Amino acid sequence: MQPAVPADYEPVASALVGITVFRPRREKETPPDRVTEFTCPRCGAVTTYSIAAGAVVCPHCGHRDPAAERPVGRQAAEFEFKADLVASAQTGWGTDRQEILCRNCGAQASLPPDELTYRCPFCASHKVIQRPDLQAELRPRYIIPFQLSSDACRPLVGRWLSDSWMIPGRLRRIADTSSFTPIYLPAWTFDSVTTAHWRAEVGHTQRETYTHQGRRLTRTKIVWKWESGQVRLNFDDVLIPGTKRFPPRLLSGLLPFDPRCLTPYEPRYLAGLHAQAYDVDLTQAWADARHSMRESTRAASRRQASTSRIRNFSMELDFSEESWRYILIPVFAAVYTYSGRSFQVLLNGQTGVIAGQRPVDWTKVWLVIAALLCPGLLLGLLGLLLVLLKAGAAALVIGLVLFTVGIAAAVPILLRAQGMDDV
Repeated sequence: MQPAVPADYEPVASALVGITVFRPRREKETPPDRVTEFTCPRCGAVTTYSIAAGAVVCPHCGHRDPAAERPVGRQAAEFEFKADLVASAQTGWGTDRQEILCRNCGAQASLPPDELTYRCPFCASHKVIQRPDLQAELRPRYIIPFQLSSDACRPLVGRWLSDSWMIPGRLRRIADTSSFTPIYLPAWTFDSVTTAHWRAEVGHTQRETYTHQGRRLTRTKIVWKWESGQVRLNFDDVLIPGTKRFPPRLLSGLLPFDPRCLTPYEPRYLAGLHAQAYDVDLTQAWADARHSMRESTRAASRRQASTSRIRNFSMELDFSEESWRYILIPVFAAVYTYSGRSFQVLLNGQTGVIAGQRPVDWTKVWLVIAALLCPGLLLGLLGLLLVLLKAGAAALVIGLVLFTVGIAAAVPILLRAQGMDDV
């Protein structure tokens, strides 16, 4: 008679006759996701994804393997906020890749396993540590493929670096020698419907007539009245960057990306290209998206009031029909050095929109500001001298007017220069 097998146990071979041994049942190992190798079917060489060709291309024999997936645009599937959906999602890139950790800025990036030399696309440092990519993050479900090639970046950035008189003239030559790294950056897109019920005191201007010391006068007063209303907004494809390695103002400067080009993710899109896994997770990204939606709904509620004079504003807000996607967006990144300072430049790999940092030639700026202020200042000093000599005050008045006009013209120039030179 065979002994009963205890629950969650399995029999194993025993060295003693008549003795049955059991051990805890081993969990079945889940087979790893399929890993794709990018080698040429003709010559066996390593292939890379060509942005210009829109296909994986062999650099040796020219064989092309176009991507099987086609753009699905806004029809790309979205996912609800359910724990089981996140837990069951695939992880990794779907292909062997190596991870690079920059010892200078701490950034991490993923790149092809056959790439031997590497420069950090975030700070241009060569002080990097190479290690296997653990691929623990969620796998992207969709990707916006590159539409521009690296060769198209230089003339675009060259014009951008020379479109202001405040920029040093030598920067155009830097653009011709800078290296533009194509890298897929992580991003989240969110959809939601917000419904807000608001209430506030709204001020209305009224004119009234009153009598003072026998005279009829008119005055203006503000009458506060309570108002309320409801606002319903539909948000579609609110994009939140999934990386902290670039300043938020640079990443926001790249927007928008056209969601009509969303394509189901295939590992071959990363062949020979760099990519970064998200360091802003779904929870944090959704919190950022909700904040943006909340502020937009608040602004729409305030616009619904009968006047713009509002106090004691309150709003109850509900979110519904919430969904998300994890996607990759195409970006060219470059870092250049000027006068011992590093500057980052990003270029939208789909539209060519540029966002970056540019140094300012402060010698030019101060000379222009001096040219704007000096005429009024000199004429004002001359006018002051004439006033002391009792020769009239006309020159002093004109000098003050010119100096005021010069200040009004110089302040915007100074603010713009400080904004451009903000590293």
